[in-house]
Amino acid sequence: MKQHVISSSKCRHHVKRLHVWWGFWGLVLIVGGGLGIWQWDRADEKRAYLARLDAAPVLEAPLMKPPEGARIVLKGKYLAEETYFLDNRVVEGRVGVAVLTPLRGEDGRLWLIQRGFFPTGPSRAEPKVDTPTGTVRISGQWQPAHDDALVFGSNQEGRRLQSIDLATWSSLPAFAHDGWVHLEEGGGGLIPWWQPNVLPPDRHLGYALQWWGLALAALVVMLLGGRHLRRDEIRGSSSIAKEGESDR
Repeated sequence: MKQHVISSSKCRHHVKRLHVWWGFWGLVLIVGGGLGIWQWDRADEKRAYLARLDAAPVLEAPLMKPPEGARIVLKGKYLAEETYFLDNRVVEGRVGVAVLTPLRGEDGRLWLIQRGFFPTGPSRAEPKVDTPTGTVRISGQWQPAHDDALVFGSNQEGRRLQSIDLATWSSLPAFAHDGWVHLEEGGGGLIPWWQPNVLPPDRHLGYALQWWGLALAALVVMLLGGRHLRRDEIRGSSSIAKEGESDR
């Protein structure tokens, strides 16, 4: 009788192992498949986003808030004394800052211009950047202001900023629109460095295939391992049946 109880316990153990096996690998299969679909959808979103940027209009000192990616054309004078620096930029292995200078347009409105990269090396001294004093005509890509920058500690150290915050220029009249122009052509331009922070659609497709590959591998392991465990369960059940017959 005692041997029969032990055999029954072993059988239940085999069944439990089988359930845990199917549950674990089934979860991996579902997660891998779901993340693959999510990455596929992200690729579609990025393609649509890049298409909107490509189709963005060219606007000259627009009165209405421009759409993201619009090419803005401005004519005016820089306010050199109001220049600040976006800290901790790295371009081609060189450490430096991005130069941020307000520009007063011919109609009197202010625009924040991200003029480009200026190498500083490890020095923390205030960068000495030349700024045109006369009227300039510039053009560049518009980026709306956003509040998703992650900043640890104070955002400002002297004239260095960890992220662009329009409140830094609160002593000036309000900017024409909440955002800034990434200078591409015209006076005062420095080394171009900025580009939309967008993971290419092909990268998302690659991630989708990786997740689906993981899901497929999980399916194969689940089936093969489950088949092996099922055989163990059948053998265990047969053993219990034989032991029961011998007890009688």
